[in-house]
Amino acid sequence: MANEQEPNIQETEKQEIVETGAERTRSRLAFVPRADIYETNEAIVLVTDMPGVDENSLDITLENDVLTIIGYVESEHPEGYGLAYNEYRVGDYERSFTLSSKVDRNKIEATVKDGVLRLRLPKAEPSMRKIAVAAG
Repeated sequence: MANEQEPNIQETEKQEIVETGAERTRSRLAFVPRADIYETNEAIVLVTDMPGVDENSLDITLENDVLTIIGYVESEHPEGYGLAYNEYRVGDYERSFTLSSKVDRNKIEATVKDGVLRLRLPKAEPSMRKIAVAAG
């Protein structure tokens, strides 16, 4: 019996990046990494699968409210062997997310383990202040 509180989970195949006009610095295949996004009272958590990526091959930037993740993957071929057949294509990963004003940009944390990137985006403290009104 299915749990009625579980969200509708969508599974998809590996998707190659569609060129957007921006020039890539590496002329090789790139994929859009799939992501799961969770929200708690304190933070938004973003989890992406990026097989073959480690902390030394990741580039994460935040510019003008756009968080960009780029993972570089080097294909490995056993010495003395040639590829006869493959079902899995190897390439880099690239994905961007637009952040809302709810995120505290100075406290974003990233960890990667076994090809899974986990970004913790803490929520900003709500700000409210009274505006004084002067006469005339």
